[in-house]
Amino acid sequence: MLEQQQKAATNRQAPAQRPGSSRQSTRGNAGPSGEQRSESSQQQNQPQPRLGFWLRLLLIMILINLVFYGPFFFNLTGWGQTTTIDLPYSAFIQQVQRGNVASVTIKSDNSVTGTLKSPIEQRQPGGQTLSATHFSTYVPAPGDPNLLPLLEQKGVEVRAEPVQPSWWQTALSWFVNLLPVLLLLYFAFMSWRGMRQLQDMQGGGLFGFGRSRAKLYSEERPTTTFADVAGVEEAKAELREVIDFLRDPQRFLQIGAHIPKGVLLVGPPGTGKTLLARAVAGEAGVPFFSCSATDFVELFVGVGASRVRDLFAQARKHAPCIIFIDEIDAIGRARSGAGTLASNDEREHTLEQLLVEMDGFEPHEAIVVLAATNRPDVLDPALLRPGRFDRQVVVDRPERRGREAILRIHTRQVPLAPDVNLEELARSTPGFSGADLANLVNEAALAAARKGKMQVDRQDFQEALDKLLLGGKREALMDERERRTVAYHEAGHALVAAVLPDVDPLYKVTIVPRGRALGVTQFLPEDDRHNYPRSYLLQRLAVALGGRTAEEVALGEITSGAENDLKEATRLARRMVTEWGMGESTGLVAYELEQGDGFLGNGLPGEHQRLYAEATAQRVDAEVEHIIEQAHQQARSVLTEHRAALDRLAEALLHEEVLEREQVLRIIREAATTSTATTVEVKAGEAHPARQPLLE
Repeated sequence: MLEQQQKAATNRQAPAQRPGSSRQSTRGNAGPSGEQRSESSQQQNQPQPRLGFWLRLLLIMILINLVFYGPFFFNLTGWGQTTTIDLPYSAFIQQVQRGNVASVTIKSDNSVTGTLKSPIEQRQPGGQTLSATHFSTYVPAPGDPNLLPLLEQKGVEVRAEPVQPSWWQTALSWFVNLLPVLLLLYFAFMSWRGMRQLQDMQGGGLFGFGRSRAKLYSEERPTTTFADVAGVEEAKAELREVIDFLRDPQRFLQIGAHIPKGVLLVGPPGTGKTLLARAVAGEAGVPFFSCSATDFVELFVGVGASRVRDLFAQARKHAPCIIFIDEIDAIGRARSGAGTLASNDEREHTLEQLLVEMDGFEPHEAIVVLAATNRPDVLDPALLRPGRFDRQVVVDRPERRGREAILRIHTRQVPLAPDVNLEELARSTPGFSGADLANLVNEAALAAARKGKMQVDRQDFQEALDKLLLGGKREALMDERERRTVAYHEAGHALVAAVLPDVDPLYKVTIVPRGRALGVTQFLPEDDRHNYPRSYLLQRLAVALGGRTAEEVALGEITSGAENDLKEATRLARRMVTEWGMGESTGLVAYELEQGDGFLGNGLPGEHQRLYAEATAQRVDAEVEHIIEQAHQQARSVLTEHRAALDRLAEALLHEEVLEREQVLRIIREAATTSTATTVEVKAGEAHPARQPLLE
């Protein structure tokens, strides 16, 4: 057994002595990212289960049982016994009376065996004559009461024995006795094999829990390059310095320069942070370790820290290389202070080990840690200090030119009709992330495929954009009264948006139920906005309240359809007062402040606390109400002045159900020319889709 254990230890250590032999990958059809790993080399290096040990153990168990049960088994089966003749009971009595019987053995089943003083001969059915001194017979039921007195009279030695089971009964009993042992061996073997497979899958160790789960792309590195990433030119420019260092670290080390140990990619979901990290590895041409922060934390305490140590140990063997940790906020959240109740020791131990490993880099170790998160506000300050994640690269939503470049990348394999203008489509999608644009192209392709088209045309993209902006169509049975209410509600939004000069241009209005809304009015800014003037925000509030106000003006009764409008208006007005200092009576004070950074018990990241008195809170509430009421009166003034246009828009919606921007503007102009009301001044400009909250 000692020799076997030594061989097993040698087999387990063999892959570690040849790091490159068990970490190979093969290029496959990896799609856009090119990151599928081949399992062929891993299967070749995977140790096979050693069946010889278990077979030898089973053989030893069988031999032990044969030693104890073998003689008894041979005796029952008659192996090695002398010749015995079967005497009729009458012949047996005659031999007793003649005094030729030396001894008998009587069993409980009335069978009798014994020996004769002199052999007798018996003719067999085949004509042969058998001579023997051993015999067997059977006492007829219910027994012979004169047998024992006769045996005593003739001086025959009498023995009594219980009935012995047959050989097959003994074999069955033997199997039943061995069954628990066999089952135990079977389950032990299956458990051992499962542990070995899990160990091979997860990298070894006790159940593989202590080894890193990071995927290594070494010989076949990611094929993604900066050519596959668009819309984040500033981020790519900052990362090119990291690529140059990984390609030629000596050029930087010779003049005493140190590359940042860590680069944190920060941005909203879907902006391409993970894709950008793969592109860095593809451009640098170095091994690339990819993992998620959730891979470090398990049920058992200490596993996360062990996996962090193993990951960095592997990285040092493959330096220069890149370690990419996706969603690092899963382990990088700010540690809880002593005065807080929320704590997670295992996650904090993992974070502390990560901090120690990043501090342990030597200048000559060309290892760069890339991490991605969309929650930088919750990260621990110790993780973001210089010497760890030195740089934070913002990967924001793309601008118009970036969106156009992203659309060109995603439409490489999509046949487009001549009427598709990607520049116009990019203008129609401000606020879209890279993932949103990829989804837009896919939805358009699906729409074209459903119609049996061979190319994706402009109409397909328009339907896909409507689906993403307005939601999917659904069938909702509404009576005429409800349809009329929804029509006036949406007409109110559209009319106020068309008349007021500073709000975003109208895109489309519909009373077809989409998503969870019975009707939708969508607005489209002409370009990306970064600052919001107070006049724009006030008029946007008026547009939000235009639906409820139209119900008051035209129907004389309000409904619950303005629920989302009121929430959006209240949220926007409160931010104007408490965050942007736009209240008339509250002054230039920001009342909503983030409390602390979660360090040394100083609150939680992102937590807001009210730091003003109750009287100030009442003034804030009063100012919010004043702003909302001011917007309400502005919307009422517009709808009252242009009541004819409101009625015509509602009737057109009841008839058409969907109105585009140009149709709405034409109806308003026609109503203005035929009405005695003041001429309506409608904003000029083109409509461009945007990701604004839906006004329902």
